[in-house]
Amino acid sequence: MRVALVQAAPAWHDPAANRQRFGQLLDTIDQGVDLIVLPEMFSTGFTMSSSEVAETMAGETVTWLRGQATQRDLTIVGSVVIEDGGYFNRLVWMPPDGRATTYDKRHLFRMAGEHEHYAAGRKRVVVSIGSWRVCPSVCYDLRFPVWLRCRNDYDLMVCVANWPAARQTAWNALLRARAIENQCYVVGVNRVGTDGNSVEYRGGSAAYDWNGTAVVEGTDDPGVLTATLDLNALKAYRQRFPAWRDADAFEVMA
Repeated sequence: MRVALVQAAPAWHDPAANRQRFGQLLDTIDQGVDLIVLPEMFSTGFTMSSSEVAETMAGETVTWLRGQATQRDLTIVGSVVIEDGGYFNRLVWMPPDGRATTYDKRHLFRMAGEHEHYAAGRKRVVVSIGSWRVCPSVCYDLRFPVWLRCRNDYDLMVCVANWPAARQTAWNALLRARAIENQCYVVGVNRVGTDGNSVEYRGGSAAYDWNGTAVVEGTDDPGVLTATLDLNALKAYRQRFPAWRDADAFEVMA
């Protein structure tokens, strides 16, 4: 599977400008890509002004995602501020048939007050693309390995993020850790630039294999990275080194 990691600096609180900005980046992606990954809150930046910027699932940004997926005949994923009986930092997984699957961010970043402006998700989600099983996650979720523990139910973890430059070392270390402990590929897409709250971001979008080895790593420049992931190689490794068979059984309490 070929995955495009789209790293950019979203315009603050300007969904129309961001749809145009990301659309232009998508136009640079080579044919043959199966999955496009956008950052967290790609249409607004990481904002606590949920009531001001929220859209619905029938709104322009989700409609744009559907149009991009259908037009390009691929799957596209990113998170959007959504109002749906409350406000959610909602990851939208949009396949080419336009039938979206959603995942609401479980772990809300209390250091920014996210838990005061958004409702936490309650359901872990695994989606499919071809023969691949994919576990979506959003930013701060990356710090919580129990929530993301693979129970032999996924092959790829995708993390969309607005991960600040002040904690860049943690970003790269945690992406690798999740890949190694879960014996899976991990794709993490972060933003760059400075947001409307003067928070700096340095990107570092990357894809890692089951050993924590980089398939591709980005810098702090905007642009598109492309990674080719090999499911057969992953399955062969899991068979040679079946650490997953010795994983502890547990239950996550909501």
